[in-house]
Amino acid sequence: MSLKDQITEDMKNAMRAKDSARLGTIRLLLSAMKQKEVDERVVLDDAAVVAIVDKLVKQRKDSIAAFELAARQDLVDIEKAEMLVLQTYLPVRMSSEEVTAAVQAIVASLGAKGPGDMGKVMGAVKTQLAGKADMGQVSAAVKAALAG
Repeated sequence: MSLKDQITEDMKNAMRAKDSARLGTIRLLLSAMKQKEVDERVVLDDAAVVAIVDKLVKQRKDSIAAFELAARQDLVDIEKAEMLVLQTYLPVRMSSEEVTAAVQAIVASLGAKGPGDMGKVMGAVKTQLAGKADMGQVSAAVKAALAG
């Protein structure tokens, strides 16, 4: 079963269970997926769905930070609940050690020498680690690998 089918099935289950918070988050995700399909005239595969989920999780993290600064705990709680639902559709994340090892292997295979090769390395890293690792963490690992 594809990830897209799984999300649709989870929406139906949330409807049956009358779980309005989960249902709203899943509908939001399905809406973002449908928008991408319509805009780009494509059928989403699992990698594209993971990219959308990753983007929505990042938006939730940014919102949580903003709401915490504004002392709006009620909104923080809502965003955290949505983020938990969205994270169930992401693959298991790599640890920082695994990210560092993968980045070093990619840097070695490309023969990258310094910070000037950052774009080339990031392009290769994004294709191999997309959805598996936090890209902020990956970017920091690439900078460290190219600096050292």
